[in-house]
Amino acid sequence: MTIWIRFITVFGIFFLSSANAAEVLVAVAANFTAPMQKIATLFEKDTGHKARLSFGATGAFYAQIKNGGPFQVLLSADDETPNKLEQEGLGVPGTRFTYATGRLVLWSRQAGLVDDKGQVLRSDKFQRLAVANPKLAPYGAAAIETINKLGLMPELQTKFVQGDNIAQTFQFVNTENAQLGFVALSQVYAEGKLTQGSAWVVPSSFHTPIQQDAVMLVAGKNNPAAVALMAYLKSEKTKAMIQSFGYEN
Repeated sequence: MTIWIRFITVFGIFFLSSANAAEVLVAVAANFTAPMQKIATLFEKDTGHKARLSFGATGAFYAQIKNGGPFQVLLSADDETPNKLEQEGLGVPGTRFTYATGRLVLWSRQAGLVDDKGQVLRSDKFQRLAVANPKLAPYGAAAIETINKLGLMPELQTKFVQGDNIAQTFQFVNTENAQLGFVALSQVYAEGKLTQGSAWVVPSSFHTPIQQDAVMLVAGKNNPAAVALMAYLKSEKTKAMIQSFGYEN
């Protein structure tokens, strides 16, 4: 009898948790792909809710949301877009917060090509430099600011290979269609170390801080999975994971 009662109790808890589980549609900045995939897996395990993820450029997501896109949460690559959506009545007031501060890195798949001060940019050791579209990708804008600060725009502009977003920019370098590229540190850094190649982490003072904000969109206001995800992103467990990918928060 005791075993039977215990079985019913466990089954009842499982049934209730399954019945209360919900799904949230999340637009995620491309630079946050790797950490968000891990976070989504743990989020489902810990809460029972499921996060369906779409990755891309923040500027493109903004256009989709303005045109009635179904997203319920936006994890932006900047802080301006969530603020703008809130001001335009598409973001839920009071839900916006900074989930990460990104770091820009000059990266090559070739070991030893990039020195720890970025002096390779002044050399003839490369033919192509990958940069994300600065009009759509905050990391691209930060790259342009960095190049201007170094006074190298005239020399480097002719070598640019432009990606639509930071994910495509990374692919240009990863496939060696470009020998160098300005990418997100999170794309080449995990568990406290560089995953491959060589890199120069750009000093934060070289560009406007890449403050990445999250906001709940009006479509997610009454969705328990959206509410739970926003809270989950603020947990100490999630913050530690985000930091392990090279972000500040």
